[in-house]
Amino acid sequence: MLRPAILPVGAIVIALLVAGCAGRPGAGPKLDWDYFFNVLLRPDDRIRYGIWLTLSIAIVSQIIGVVLGTCAALAKMSKRRLLRSIANVYVWLFRGTPLVVQIVLFYFGFSVARIYGWPDLVVPGAKIDGAIQAGVFALGINEGAYFAEIVRAGILSIDPGQAEAGKALGMRYGQIMRRIVLPQAARVIVPPLGNEFNNMLKTTSLLVLISVPELYTIINREQGQYFAPFEFFLAAAVWYLLMTTIWSVIQAWIERKLARGTTSASVGPSLRERLFGGTGPTAEVPSITGGR
Repeated sequence: MLRPAILPVGAIVIALLVAGCAGRPGAGPKLDWDYFFNVLLRPDDRIRYGIWLTLSIAIVSQIIGVVLGTCAALAKMSKRRLLRSIANVYVWLFRGTPLVVQIVLFYFGFSVARIYGWPDLVVPGAKIDGAIQAGVFALGINEGAYFAEIVRAGILSIDPGQAEAGKALGMRYGQIMRRIVLPQAARVIVPPLGNEFNNMLKTTSLLVLISVPELYTIINREQGQYFAPFEFFLAAAVWYLLMTTIWSVIQAWIERKLARGTTSASVGPSLRERLFGGTGPTAEVPSITGGR
């Protein structure tokens, strides 16, 4: 088996070659690679803050999405009609409308309609801006609608006999889910969950619409000062590529841990296949997806 690459260096090299061709005499303005390497290797305080904020927003939003999605999935499978109706409307509404619209509606719309003005939230040691709160709220709720279908599909993949055995032992529905079904479904849910978090890291860039100072917003502001869009945005692309690649390594490690005791065919794609596509002879592509 080939050793998986840790960083997708090939994509970066191709981008640099294209950039070199673009910088030839007569091909347009000369590129200043100092901007690129400064952003990538010597980021200033604003860019470091943007990276930290991007990671923080992605993690918190994903946690909110996991909690909401799990609750919505259980509600959709509930015997109570009211719970099923609420969950179905929630999933239908937030999967059927663009995330961009949801972000601006929650932040600007709620403020103008005086539903909620997003005042700054003061927590011990920090102050959270209203735009950041609105962005996390929008991303988390949107993610929950997609993750609900992932959890529901994972639960349905478990043999119903498992739940029946729990009932025979006198366990309640909540106990059956916590102790029997969800632990087994986790191995099926984790791969698409990892993919959703990978998407979340990139989707945080949409918060530029409400001026949240995450990585893309900061890069966009700085490139405007020097009018060097290629150098700055290429550096931003490398930063996002680095974050998603690191997460791919973590996700592969988590999946290997959960796959202990199973056959090698169910372990999933290797890290190389995650980064560059394709499937090996022993890899099994996860069939559960949030439908994004």
